[in-house]
Amino acid sequence: MRILAHLISVVFHPLLMLTYMIILLLLINPYLFGVNHIANSSILVLRIFIMTFLLPGFAVLMMKQLGLIESLQMQDKQERIGPLIITGMFYIWVFYNFYKSPVLPQAYTIFMLGATIGLFIAFLINIFEKVSLHGVGIGGLLGMVIITMLLYSYPNFSVLGMTISMNTLLIITILLCGIVGTARLILNAHDPSQVYKGFIIGVSTQFIALRILG
Repeated sequence: MRILAHLISVVFHPLLMLTYMIILLLLINPYLFGVNHIANSSILVLRIFIMTFLLPGFAVLMMKQLGLIESLQMQDKQERIGPLIITGMFYIWVFYNFYKSPVLPQAYTIFMLGATIGLFIAFLINIFEKVSLHGVGIGGLLGMVIITMLLYSYPNFSVLGMTISMNTLLIITILLCGIVGTARLILNAHDPSQVYKGFIIGVSTQFIALRILG
């Protein structure tokens, strides 16, 4: 069970959420990006993946190699301060570079801002107590799905020839929130209140971003 929980934690790592968000939005409606298929935006997805996952992840790995943090799991809240600051700077840089860019639709810019705000709120709370960053990440994905349903009236979309309704996507995302939260509890990485706080931060900051940019 712990092996599965570790796998879930890796697959739904908080730094991967912006990549999942752009892939999901491309699947729902690629025309928002000026293309007719997700494959036509593969370079854009790769850029987002590199700037929001690989670069921050490499920076944290360097901190581990230099002995600035004891482990990549960062169990202690004090260990999280440096990585959160570095990741936050990367996210601000990415948002600045893509803000009002014709390459990205406003919807994704909102999601990007929401993820950035969520990261910094998690940083501030982390000064006093731990909060689940996985909860923040998957909560942000849930907020993204809800906002997409509010902004656009897409009844369904197609994935690998299968038609998926937006309501089904919402249910799947809610289930994923529960699965990720449970995985973090199984690994004793957090207690329930820390997971719940993460979810709340992730979802609410997406709506804060919608209020700012919408």
